[in-house]
Amino acid sequence: MLYENKNTGVSIRAARICIDPNVTLGRNVTVRAHGEFRVGKYSKIGDDTLIEGNNIHIGKHFYGSGGMVVGAGGQQYPNANLKIGDRCVIHDNTINVCEPVEIGDDVGFSGRVEIITHGFWLSALQGHPVNFSGVKINNGVILGFGSTILMGVSIAEQVVVGASSLVSKDLVRRNSIYAGSPAKFIRTIKPLSETEQVALVDSILEKYSEIAKYQGINPFIKSDFPNIEVNKFRFNVITHKYEGIEDDETDNLRDYFRKWGIRIYTERPFSTHFEL
Repeated sequence: MLYENKNTGVSIRAARICIDPNVTLGRNVTVRAHGEFRVGKYSKIGDDTLIEGNNIHIGKHFYGSGGMVVGAGGQQYPNANLKIGDRCVIHDNTINVCEPVEIGDDVGFSGRVEIITHGFWLSALQGHPVNFSGVKINNGVILGFGSTILMGVSIAEQVVVGASSLVSKDLVRRNSIYAGSPAKFIRTIKPLSETEQVALVDSILEKYSEIAKYQGINPFIKSDFPNIEVNKFRFNVITHKYEGIEDDETDNLRDYFRKWGIRIYTERPFSTHFEL
């Protein structure tokens, strides 16, 4: 199958193409998949993206800012499969898929992150190392700027990987921070008490009020922890459930909460754009 848009420079070739109608494709997007290329609803694939491999599955609410490269050496092999879960963010990152790469839900890549699934150089017959192994990143992981994930690594749920870290072995402690080269355990992340959570939400709203003023908007906001009401829209900062009528101002507030890791996904995108 082939999908092309010559006006935007989009070219997608795959044995099967399954792209939800609500997906946004940027400019200069090239996809070459031997098997199936699938993208879930409300996802965005940014400008100057190159994706090559066998089966490529991308979940719902994916955000690719642009410059992502999937494939590299070994992309023509049958194990060159990539699976990305829901609500993930990937920037100008390189994902080598010589062997399978599995990325869970709610995973974030900071800029210049690399995933490598094969390594070799001189002859294996002379005892030199060769490693062909897939990578698995579980739910809720954030990979810091410039970090590198090597062959065969598995990262536990809700792990924070510090900037410029080299991950060469499994990170097994969930809800923890690792950093360094090689990455080592730093500490466990402890949840806030409800009193601390209330204080933090109040602080976030106070900071946002200054931003709204700067942007020239004046949304009605009411806080009744864990619920936030903005205009005719209401969301829960713990369960992330929502109801009501959305507008540009509710999108804007959701976007600011997103910058604190409190991500309320709806059928509308986050928005930060207001005329100044």
